[in-house]
Amino acid sequence: MGDSFFNCCYFPPHPPGEEELPGSRVHNDSRMASHPGHISPNKRFLIVFDFDETIVDETSDDMVVQTAPSQHLPSWLKDTYQPGRYNDYMQRVLAYLAEQGVTESDIRGVMEKLPATPGMLTLFQFLRNRPSHDFEVILVSDANTFFIESWLRRAGARPLFHRIFSNPATFNRDGRLVLKGFHTHECQRCPENMCKQAIIREYVSRRTQERGRPYQRVFYVGDGANDFCPALALGPRDVAFPRRDFPMHRLITETHESMPGEFKAVTVPWTTAEDVVQRLRKIVTE
Repeated sequence: MGDSFFNCCYFPPHPPGEEELPGSRVHNDSRMASHPGHISPNKRFLIVFDFDETIVDETSDDMVVQTAPSQHLPSWLKDTYQPGRYNDYMQRVLAYLAEQGVTESDIRGVMEKLPATPGMLTLFQFLRNRPSHDFEVILVSDANTFFIESWLRRAGARPLFHRIFSNPATFNRDGRLVLKGFHTHECQRCPENMCKQAIIREYVSRRTQERGRPYQRVFYVGDGANDFCPALALGPRDVAFPRRDFPMHRLITETHESMPGEFKAVTVPWTTAEDVVQRLRKIVTE
């Protein structure tokens, strides 16, 4: 990766209707779904996955509503959403579900049934079958640790991921799933609880120090607008895999047209994750 990931710290203007985040700052408190021990320093590549509509073919926050009475939220609750503060809104949704008698088992059951995106399990199998020195695999998601862990364990995919970065979510004594924001940051584009670029930059910096050398390449597999921000920091040897015709792909295309040279990574859109496998097969043999 060498000169790739650290060339760019691009914080675009905040979208219309979203407030700038005054006084925010990166605060890394290592809030992860897991803290595995030693990671081999010999990994050639880092591959980063989003979760919603990337690994699973749904948005987990939307699907948890299936546990609500009549599978709908009341209008008064939906009306409390404020742009840029979605995590706060989901905290209220989860509190409401608990008040309606929704249990941990109910929520886990919905998460376990989320369908994988086309070809994703094939991609996971490809990564598992590669030599141990090839891929370090992490997940960065604005969902939450309980939703993600529930699905990965059911799918048998949890051991593939060396680190999971997401909003902490645990059940309290009253049986309510308590959701917290991951961190604060200074990025004016991202929601106040998570900037994926800040997370990945810190991770790559720390791992480069631990390894004594950079990764040969970084790969990012995503779909959403909040996956565009970290992809902006990739270098010319790195590869962004945006889901075709989803917001991440559209933002990359718009950036190429309006600011040529601003987006540096190779871009490989995917319709099925087998498209990702095909490109990775070529790269690992180079």
